[in-house]
Amino acid sequence: MPKEVNVRMTRWDGKEQKSLVDNITDQIIQLILDRNMQPGDRLPTEVELTQHLGVGRSTVREAVRRLASRNILEVRQGSGTFVSGKKGVPEDPFGLTFIGSGPKVALELSDVRLMLEPELAATAAIRATQEQLELLSELCKKVEARILAEEDYIEDDIAFHRCIAEISGNSVLQNIIPVISSSVNISVQETEDEFRHFTLDEHRRIVAAIARRDAIGARFAMATHLNTSRDCFAQKVFESSL
Repeated sequence: MPKEVNVRMTRWDGKEQKSLVDNITDQIIQLILDRNMQPGDRLPTEVELTQHLGVGRSTVREAVRRLASRNILEVRQGSGTFVSGKKGVPEDPFGLTFIGSGPKVALELSDVRLMLEPELAATAAIRATQEQLELLSELCKKVEARILAEEDYIEDDIAFHRCIAEISGNSVLQNIIPVISSSVNISVQETEDEFRHFTLDEHRRIVAAIARRDAIGARFAMATHLNTSRDCFAQKVFESSL
């Protein structure tokens, strides 16, 4: 087989044509969509992909590597290549790694959450199935148990907010889950557990409103919950400016 050349060509209008690897990357994405593959589903083997796509193994390998770097695929050594549960969403879409943490960042993230999460809760109240309501209730109880035991509850709190976003059923809104998770993580660190017991009551009110299909009540309960911590961050930012 002739050696494959992976170069970008320039078209007559000055725009770059896609390289061979770029094209194969797009074709693998299309294959995932055409087969309606879900997170955790296993892709065809490397050999099967080379046969299906009509290219060499090195090209397929590079395309898979790129897709893994984009959180679209997950390569598990010895097991194969799978559709990633991250759904192509960057783990740090806002560049928080380099922004750092602190009251000011937490305050700004709270403002982002206030723009999004109350509407997620309202939509969840309309769309939640009984099974989803039971799962949300269980997650709420997990957070409560950890708070009452004075244990670290960050991961369970993130799972609670993630569940509400997933219940909303909006595929676009679901893609902001990593942003929500990062925000919750920073929020818990910055409040230094000052609002542990506020969280107990506020989570219960959110779950109750969603369970009774009260979109307005769910929106209000979530906004109240987020404003509790936001007020703390605003106070800390003010104190640091003195």
